[in-house]
Amino acid sequence: MVVTRFAPSPTGDLHLGGARTALFSWLYAQHHQGKSVLRIEDTDRERSTQASVDVILDALSWMGLVYDDPPVYQSQRQAIYQQAVESLLEQGLAYRCDCSQERLAQLRETQMQQGKKPKYDGHCRHRKVDPSLPHVIRFAMPLTGHIQFHDLIRGDITYDNQELDDFILVRSDGSPTYNFTVVIDDHAMGITHVLRGDDHINNTPKQLHLAAALGYEPIAYGHMPSILGTDGKRLSKRHGAKNVLAYRDQGILPEAMMNYLARLGWSKGDQELFTPDELIQAFDLAGIQKSPAAFDEAKLLWVNAQHLKQKKAEDLLPLLAPFWQGLGVDEAAKAEIDTTGLVALMQSRCDTLMRLAEETAWAFKPLPGLSVENAKHLQAMDADVFAQVVDCLKSIDVWDYPTIKSSVDELLASLSLGFGRFGKPLREVITRGQSGASLVDLLALLGKARVVAALDEACEFLAKNH
Repeated sequence: MVVTRFAPSPTGDLHLGGARTALFSWLYAQHHQGKSVLRIEDTDRERSTQASVDVILDALSWMGLVYDDPPVYQSQRQAIYQQAVESLLEQGLAYRCDCSQERLAQLRETQMQQGKKPKYDGHCRHRKVDPSLPHVIRFAMPLTGHIQFHDLIRGDITYDNQELDDFILVRSDGSPTYNFTVVIDDHAMGITHVLRGDDHINNTPKQLHLAAALGYEPIAYGHMPSILGTDGKRLSKRHGAKNVLAYRDQGILPEAMMNYLARLGWSKGDQELFTPDELIQAFDLAGIQKSPAAFDEAKLLWVNAQHLKQKKAEDLLPLLAPFWQGLGVDEAAKAEIDTTGLVALMQSRCDTLMRLAEETAWAFKPLPGLSVENAKHLQAMDADVFAQVVDCLKSIDVWDYPTIKSSVDELLASLSLGFGRFGKPLREVITRGQSGASLVDLLALLGKARVVAALDEACEFLAKNH
């Protein structure tokens, strides 16, 4: 059975790179009817915070990534790591090192001056270091030969063991390092496939050597290319990239974010739009490209707009509620008009939930009074003609789209009046010009009582200003 994992460090927010790694790992497991698990790598005592854990969990949940088991926290597994390091020490596969920072800095400087790759020189490999004094524990890397592994995305990769470092397993404060804990936990959790960023490629030979020393079966690794900005540089805030939850707060739909991230470095033919179920069915490693992907927020907004169009208006109402609330919309006001119909009318014109909320919020609030500034088209219209418009609309008994449309068409024909001369002032009256949606649709959705009240106000305004 395929078992994948996502293993973030809770030292900050979840950004696009981590979210894509989580998504690809989850999709791969789902595609193979396998299992995906979440591991919180919180061994960095100084930088790991509960706030970051909460942000990561919230972001993954919002994206729709449901894990099979509760999260595993590395901070709760110290005894397991201690047992493993003691076993390595007993077998001579690890050793204590008390080299000072000054010696290590000097060693690095000398090696760089000589054109060599900086690495630990094994000074303490055969020394007896007092365990009661400050020290680290290093892995004894094989000194000869080479190691090769088949990267699931990049193909065969080979390293010369002489180029590899005797990396630290346990720091001087007793805390285990990433390259140590990840090997132990991947084995303990039965991980079969690891998909991660290509910044981890150089960690892979270390982890494979350590797994062999511990007697573990090797697992499969795939390293995904990085995400760049549209200018080809490393993705950062200047490219518009944000914490994943910021996109939620902007009004991006979770299925749209999943769709966009999946296509950020992966493809299936020419298909651009996928539902979550379609992604699970289609996802394979062959579709992952080897070159970096470019993040484009305009493309994300386009993808979101397409998903927004496909949603049923009634399903959008609970998603819009917090955005409306933030815009000061009163819940009771939404009961006075056809809210579902209004959302259905406007959703194809908007690319985010926030934009949709902004484009509809005016309908739930008292309109500002008519003024010289916001009623320019109304002032330009003949008062007698406008009075006939008012009489026509007030006389409609069945207040629905077909009846309103028929009555308006008859009136325009009788007055030889173009729709622009009729529609612009009327839009000012009922919306203060805030919506570009179909005017007749808006009349029907707002209800006769509200429209008539607005018309009466307009008549009073014209009487005072003509």
